[in-house]
Amino acid sequence: MKDARALYTQINKLFFEKLNLEAPAVDTDLVEEGILDSLAFVELLVSLEQEFETKIPLDTIDIENFRSIAKIAEFLVGADQLRKIA
Repeated sequence: MKDARALYTQINKLFFEKLNLEAPAVDTDLVEEGILDSLAFVELLVSLEQEFETKIPLDTIDIENFRSIAKIAEFLVGADQLRKIA
């Protein structure tokens, strides 16, 4: 998988095209700004799994990992690293 910075554009595009949401910046707190509510969060998880052909286990979901585009990218890179080790 790409590094976190390379994923920013791809995740931003996913937000716009799949969720009809737009994040002003990669470090914007999506929850605090009201961009990501509970329904959009579920849609985000499904979209991420489809886009990156991965599974996000429920026990790894921590809202802190999804507060911004940057955090989501870091989470995806970390999850990919764990799969390589396992």
